[in-house]
Amino acid sequence: MKGHVMNRHFAQPGTGAATDVLSLASIDCCRIMILSCLLLLRPPEISAQFANGADVSWLSQMEANGYVFRDNSGTKKNCLDIVKEKGISALRFRVWVEPESSYCNKKDVAYMAHRADSMGFDVLIDFHCSDTWADPSHQAKPAAWANDSLPKLLTDLYDHVYGVLDTLKSLGVVPKWVQIGNETNDGMLFPDGEASAHMNNFAKMIDTGYAAAKAVDSSIQVIVHLSNGHDNALYRWMFDGLKNNGARWDIIGMSVYPYWADLPWNTDDSLALLNMMDMIARYKTKVMVVEGGYLYDQAVTANHYLLDLIAKTKSAGGLGVFYWEPECYDWQDYQLGAWDPATEEPTVAMDAFLGIYATAVKQTKNKVPSYELSVYPNPFNPNTTIVYQLPVPSNVSISVYNVLGEEVTHLVNGHENSGYHDTIWSANNVPSGVYFCRMQSGNFLAVRKIVLLK
Repeated sequence: MKGHVMNRHFAQPGTGAATDVLSLASIDCCRIMILSCLLLLRPPEISAQFANGADVSWLSQMEANGYVFRDNSGTKKNCLDIVKEKGISALRFRVWVEPESSYCNKKDVAYMAHRADSMGFDVLIDFHCSDTWADPSHQAKPAAWANDSLPKLLTDLYDHVYGVLDTLKSLGVVPKWVQIGNETNDGMLFPDGEASAHMNNFAKMIDTGYAAAKAVDSSIQVIVHLSNGHDNALYRWMFDGLKNNGARWDIIGMSVYPYWADLPWNTDDSLALLNMMDMIARYKTKVMVVEGGYLYDQAVTANHYLLDLIAKTKSAGGLGVFYWEPECYDWQDYQLGAWDPATEEPTVAMDAFLGIYATAVKQTKNKVPSYELSVYPNPFNPNTTIVYQLPVPSNVSISVYNVLGEEVTHLVNGHENSGYHDTIWSANNVPSGVYFCRMQSGNFLAVRKIVLLK
């Protein structure tokens, strides 16, 4: 997924013509009856095994740019605390090989994955196998691999996947899932891995990534991800080709975006469900929606779309649904987030992960002010923001202590007005480890544990 610049219509490789989504939407009565019978016969799902997911790959960059996140009471919080409160149990992070910026590289992803794991989230790592966005219209090789032959490309790919995952494992993080490629509708690492011309090469790439992930930890589940979850013909073409060329995978990943498909959301969800059930039956494989989203300013409709997609995915025996970048607001013109730019709070779209059917956009609630102390991001490196609220004008003192009880720094000391305030701790000259942020104002005392990771 690449946000607003993506073109979701994709000519099916090998056919020379775009899939006719209108004909796909013409589902006859027999198929609906068969689907209904299969759903009735399917055993009930164990909800704890279903991943309520969110891709938050932009988060570290947004935080570095000063973005603030609030819960639905208006309280500033760590964004990951908020999404957890909204029922999110798994987080997805993309990794590029050598991007121009310091975001979405191995170091940034290791930091974010460790942060997620320390908060109890399951982790999905999305290998784009490029220096930038990979999607149906763009599958460029990393610059460092540009002139490599196929055997060397396979070595590059193995070393990249193994290196990132081995680094994570050294930090105590074993991702639950790994994607080899992102929206690989016609393969990856063009032109060598262009599936319509070199399906055997693409199959070798998938199998190489699979082997690298399993070499780090055999429990990691490997995903092959295509966009256009409504397009059953595309999926059959691709996975027939991969299977016939000896590729291994554990899960088929789908993108389900009504906006990009230019379909009503209930039609897109229904076609995706039929495709899921066909993939499970045809390949004896598992399925997961690894990307989905809806327009942020149509939050009630987004809630209904997401509730329906989650229900349909569960009914098929799917493993989870991931919302693509819900935390985004006023960010790089991305319109499919689930955060309100006016309030800096999540929209009712996110309530779908709690099983809540929204009928209207939530109104801002007035609440009695109280003392509050929060720290975000946490864990952090090297800067974190301490946010505090005073219900009345008062003296306030905020300090940071190490595990020995020694004061490391004194951040705030003086009289301040009522309301929200914040201060930044730049921990450039202290070692990694556990610290404690202590706030005292009158009779109020609060301490928050914070973790510095370098």
